Amino acid sequence: MDRCKYPHLFTPIILGGTYFRNRIFASPQGPTYAHSDFGERKDSKLNEEAMAFFARRAQGGVASLCVGDATIDSIKSRANGFHLALDDHSFANTAYLTRFTDTITRHGAIASVEICHYGSSSRRSWEAGETIYGPVACDTVNLGMTIHAEEMPEEMIEKVIQQYADAAVYAKQCGFGMVTIHGGHGWLFTQFLSESNNRKDKWGGSFENRMRFPVAVCDAVKKAVGPNFPVEIRITGSECYEKGFDIDYGVATAKMLDGHVDLIHVSAGSHEVQAGFTVMHPSMFKDDGCNVRFAAEIKKHVKTPVATVGSLSDPEMMEEIIASGKADVVEMARSLMADPDLPIKAHAGRREEIRQCLRCTSCFSDQMMRGRCTCAINPEINNELDYRFQPKPVKSCKVLVAGGGIGGMEAAIECAKLGHQVVLCEKTGRLGGVLRCEEKVPFKRHLEEYLDYQARQIAKYPNIEVRLNTAVTPEYAAAENADAIISALGARPAVPPIPGLSGGNVISAEELYQHPERAGERVVILGGGLVGSELAVFLSMQGGHTCTVVEMAPVPNDGGNVIQGWALQGEFEKYGVTLSLSTKAKEVRDDGVVCEREGEEVFFPADTVVTALGMKPLREESDALSGCAPEFYAIGDCVAPRTIKQATAMAYQTARNIGRIAF
Repeated sequence: MDRCKYPHLFTPIILGGTYFRNRIFASPQGPTYAHSDFGERKDSKLNEEAMAFFARRAQGGVASLCVGDATIDSIKSRANGFHLALDDHSFANTAYLTRFTDTITRHGAIASVEICHYGSSSRRSWEAGETIYGPVACDTVNLGMTIHAEEMPEEMIEKVIQQYADAAVYAKQCGFGMVTIHGGHGWLFTQFLSESNNRKDKWGGSFENRMRFPVAVCDAVKKAVGPNFPVEIRITGSECYEKGFDIDYGVATAKMLDGHVDLIHVSAGSHEVQAGFTVMHPSMFKDDGCNVRFAAEIKKHVKTPVATVGSLSDPEMMEEIIASGKADVVEMARSLMADPDLPIKAHAGRREEIRQCLRCTSCFSDQMMRGRCTCAINPEINNELDYRFQPKPVKSCKVLVAGGGIGGMEAAIECAKLGHQVVLCEKTGRLGGVLRCEEKVPFKRHLEEYLDYQARQIAKYPNIEVRLNTAVTPEYAAAENADAIISALGARPAVPPIPGLSGGNVISAEELYQHPERAGERVVILGGGLVGSELAVFLSMQGGHTCTVVEMAPVPNDGGNVIQGWALQGEFEKYGVTLSLSTKAKEVRDDGVVCEREGEEVFFPADTVVTALGMKPLREESDALSGCAPEFYAIGDCVAPRTIKQATAMAYQTARNIGRIAF
């Protein structure tokens, strides 16, 4: 008897003669952990951390897992510093890649590799002094730099087509069971497809000529790897920004590719345009599955199986996508970082056990800015080698956790997993801490779901005793006689000495999130960090409010989350939010806020003034608990203002440190 709750999602599919165990594929992700010899070729190779990163998700039950950003030309086509080199056929590179595919396939997943050429976006090659090429000569702005590309000669086009084929054959030799041709997001295929491709030969001008290169590459790859080896192509269904092409063009593109590949993977947006980037990696302001519509439309026009991608994490939604025929395969990246075991949990019908992605974009922001992709709610990601073995404490301890917010809940859960007896105290009547104030915010629904998920996890463990409406004082802590105390007391809103800040028209961001009905028509928000900026969007979405955000810094304060900052810029434009930079509040009056900007006085009329000026750690209260147990740890905001990711990581590691030494 079939008891699978999502039968369509877990029906196997055969592509190019290859059996895939279900319809859940891990979409391409670049190897954030790779090392390079930085020699003439600048070849990057997957190191141990990278292999563990990918293997962990293969272990979770996906049907296919793709490593991204593998270049077919490591001299002329490098856009970043972490490309795998598929033109390096040396024994050493072969050994690295073969070892990687072994780590994937031994878990039952098909290993795939995304083969790329970046054309006129080959920034790193250009920086290295190489001449780079696109379909036409052009200047482009890439990460603030203007780079120049020459027009690719026809003999070079033929060479590049062969390079794609050679790369695919080499990938097959190294144990990959599929290749994914990157045909979207602003790179070489998209450059050929662009109407700016006004070449006078057979490779440009008309739509048919512009499509000649993508079709030729697909045909060359299919011929080279043989009939029983699947080839996927990743295309852009719609670029979703002004002057970009729309779904009609995406449909036309897919129709030309129909029958030339085994799977058409329909994405959206662009790497090369900021407005398109937050569509390609949908921000929290987008609906779940917001890009499925592009795949669904394309599927109406092609016979080749179609994959969809973008903000997918709910197995109910994914089942409906497959069952209704919108797509044949669902692909995801961030969701499998938030919970690598999503497929296993979904197959077991345990939807409530899935830790769903917040779509906070801290993962990709970290990858772009720091070269290391991590997850805000899963500290295991990119720490797989550190955390693959669960430590056994020398002794079981009684652990008192003071504070039931993000850090406190994570610490309690991990302590319980390790066999400790946990007492979790929360001063309010509900677990979740200060972030519960955002429960009415539509684009923070996944945060609320995560807090509920953590509360459910806590309820599963009989060795966690939860005490609500309980403040932990030194006297209370001493009476508990715990072996270890974890202080997760948090912080309180900072109140700088601005005249009038205690007036009746002033309210904290936390309070206004909880009671948005208290906002007047004209709202001035002091503080342009994520808290204040997201509040401005929330209020503006409701209508009836005009919001101005006042920020002292000369640039928008994204808190290190650059992609969320980009998304907020788009929302500000959409809802007409005003951002005043390099602006300092001097006085709050009944009718508004007096500020100083570039040495001049500026007045912002306001019915409501909101303080979003940061948080003050409860350090004194936390320090007072330090002498109440042999082991003491302070985590999260009571140490310094922390992000969700930082608080979660501290809590996770702290729990693993408790009981390590036998006193």
